[in-house]
Amino acid sequence: MTNHWTDIANANVILSMGGNSAEAHPVGFRWVMKAKQRSKAILISIDPRFNRTTAVADYHASIRTGTDIVFLGGFIKFLIETDRYAHEYVREYTDAGLIVAEGFGFEEGLFTGYNSADRTYDRQTWNFELDENGFARRDPTLQHPRCVLQLMRQHYSRYTVEQVENICGIPTEKVLELWDLMAATSAPDKTMTILYALGWTQHTIGSQIIRCGAMVQLLLGNMGMPGGGVNALRGHSNIQGLTDIGLLSNLLPGYMNLPSADLQDYDEYMKTRIKQPLLEGEVSYWKFYERFFVSLMKDWYGDVATKENNWCYDWLPKLSEPIYDVLYAINDMTLGKMTGAFCQGFNILAAFPNKAKVMDGLSKLKFLVIMDPLTVETGEFWKNFGEYHDVDPSKIGTEVFRLPTTCFAEDDGSITNSSRWLQWHDKAAPGPGESMTDTEILGEVMLRLKHMYQEEGGAFPDPVLNMSWNYKVPTAPKASELAMEYNGRALADITDDTGKVIRRKGEQLQDFSELRADGSTACGCWIYSGAWPEAGNMMARRDNSDPYDTGNTLGWAWAWPMNRRLLYNRASARPDGTPWAPNKAFVWWNGERWAGADVPDFPLTSPPDAGVGPFIVTQTGAGHFFACEWLNEGPFPEHYEPMESPIDRNPMSPNNALAMHNPIARVFEQDRDSFGSNKDFPYAATTYRLTEHFHYWTTHVRLNAIAQPEKFVEIGEVLAGELGIAAGDRVKVSSKRGFITAIAVVTKRLIPLQIDGRTVHQIGIPIHWGFKGVAKKAHLTNTLTPFVGDGNTQTPEFKSFLVNVERVGGTV
Repeated sequence: MTNHWTDIANANVILSMGGNSAEAHPVGFRWVMKAKQRSKAILISIDPRFNRTTAVADYHASIRTGTDIVFLGGFIKFLIETDRYAHEYVREYTDAGLIVAEGFGFEEGLFTGYNSADRTYDRQTWNFELDENGFARRDPTLQHPRCVLQLMRQHYSRYTVEQVENICGIPTEKVLELWDLMAATSAPDKTMTILYALGWTQHTIGSQIIRCGAMVQLLLGNMGMPGGGVNALRGHSNIQGLTDIGLLSNLLPGYMNLPSADLQDYDEYMKTRIKQPLLEGEVSYWKFYERFFVSLMKDWYGDVATKENNWCYDWLPKLSEPIYDVLYAINDMTLGKMTGAFCQGFNILAAFPNKAKVMDGLSKLKFLVIMDPLTVETGEFWKNFGEYHDVDPSKIGTEVFRLPTTCFAEDDGSITNSSRWLQWHDKAAPGPGESMTDTEILGEVMLRLKHMYQEEGGAFPDPVLNMSWNYKVPTAPKASELAMEYNGRALADITDDTGKVIRRKGEQLQDFSELRADGSTACGCWIYSGAWPEAGNMMARRDNSDPYDTGNTLGWAWAWPMNRRLLYNRASARPDGTPWAPNKAFVWWNGERWAGADVPDFPLTSPPDAGVGPFIVTQTGAGHFFACEWLNEGPFPEHYEPMESPIDRNPMSPNNALAMHNPIARVFEQDRDSFGSNKDFPYAATTYRLTEHFHYWTTHVRLNAIAQPEKFVEIGEVLAGELGIAAGDRVKVSSKRGFITAIAVVTKRLIPLQIDGRTVHQIGIPIHWGFKGVAKKAHLTNTLTPFVGDGNTQTPEFKSFLVNVERVGGTV
């Protein structure tokens, strides 16, 4: 989230798209309802289904799954062509006036630099034109034909309202009505917030959908504003924390990147990561990358990490793939390239696509370790559960070890929620039986591995033997010890630019501004620096004072970075430092410093006329419409059809077969024949969640199983009538990968859409049921889903795939 849950109450328009927060986030949804009560906020729900959010929305549109970029891209065209974007904001706070270098182009669905042989882009032409000092050239009039605004105007000129109706299935009148409501929030006294979840993420173009939402908010002047922003609604209570501390395979803590295989040299690695300003006088906070990196390595390796050995850089793994994620891991399992796997708090058999492929991979391991509080499907993938699980255990040699863990309430610690809040909780009860906390299990594993290396030797022992492990009880690090480690501490006296000592050796750091690149600080996660300073545990604070009535309770817990609740909040004031409108005052210049309802996202005493932009993390200090190097498919989001599409062409690029699907979607060679056609599988399917269940956990809880006892699929009345299916009938839903059976729920919530000259039916499939727990046993939904991922994150395309549906008898 760029903003936070409570800030939703400050919105005048709420666009719920790619998410169903009333269903999947029922507690957080109260802030949507508060906005409706507080300021008569308009709630717009755009979704393939009429859902629980839609039920209380003011406006609703049914959309074909996977076509969100067309709706948003058409809105970008609408804002520019009708001159309804926030002119001053766009001119002053975005890259709209920067001039793109010659050589960049786009034609028939592809940007310059595409290599069809390896399905990648050479992004060298995706850059700004630089002057003799190395700074980006700018046209303040926004008229230069190669300035970003004009290139964006040209790119989205194809996204007409007629194409939106043709591709998305939303009638033109409805599209224009919604665009008019959304465009009204470009006024200084209005803001729109965008709420999205996995309905945007789980596509082969998911990252680009989200980027498109951010571009809309920049055009409207809603980034950095109260009641604005682009807000990801996390599906787990601590999934934000997972990415923060680097548990994604290509990341280090704090969103630093692991080096690639071609960066064996430390200095070359730093050249690619340190981002110097592209405009004179800008901050570009990533220019301090080395401070964050060196402090992390000092935390991991202590005195062993020195300048002479490049802070143990050589010990880091170097990635041969841009992201070696779970898709790669499973694929390697199926090829026999992996000996064993640890599965910690992750029901991979249920949670990753193409269950048959996942089973094949797990079956080829020598060992599999399951760390989980529950007996999950992954831990019993080898058992035969009749029609729900077709497997011969006698042919599987994988040895499975189950290590029962405690759940979060059975240990101290913090949870980082969608709002970037770190909230501390105390242990409520001991874990049952022989269960242990995750840190106890991992502490034991670490020390036994170290002992084995010491006793037996082995390949590349240095990173294990030299890892700092200075916990009071080495086999059971405490949550408080880990939290203080993430915050960071001084390894020597720290001085400021004048030589004054600001932090004594051994003290906890106040925040990440005290980090140094000379080895004098250690910090486990730079964005968490400030959560546990010398003053104590900020995450445990429970002061809900809100003096400005903005929902900003700065004394409640702690938010990264710097306890800031609203990112880019300097943009909530005009260039001269005054609020855009009295009712949207948030931070402002008081003549001496920045003040207001939040921790300013800006140099505190830098005056408005200092020439520093509000987006201090970017190289230009501006919000970016043109993504030079961030996303793999191109600088501007472009629509591509899902890998399995109910239509036969991409209407945005009808003459180029290479542009039918995301040209860099993550497809493995052995999966190329695993995608179905709309001739055999004519219906578009999407997955979703229910309030009554939490993923696959609550099928173990009797009351939840009573509330939602059995797997069902949701089918529109028109399609059900065509197929002769009645409510309560048992149906078979099949894809190219397999089939499931479930009870049919025949509903008005799904309607047929007219798409590119044909009728498209969509069906909805909840994810929750499997063959473990007390609920009725069922096929796993991911039996149906394709093994393909987003070209940036490799997130699987769970939200758009093709199926067939038929009645198989039996009625509830």
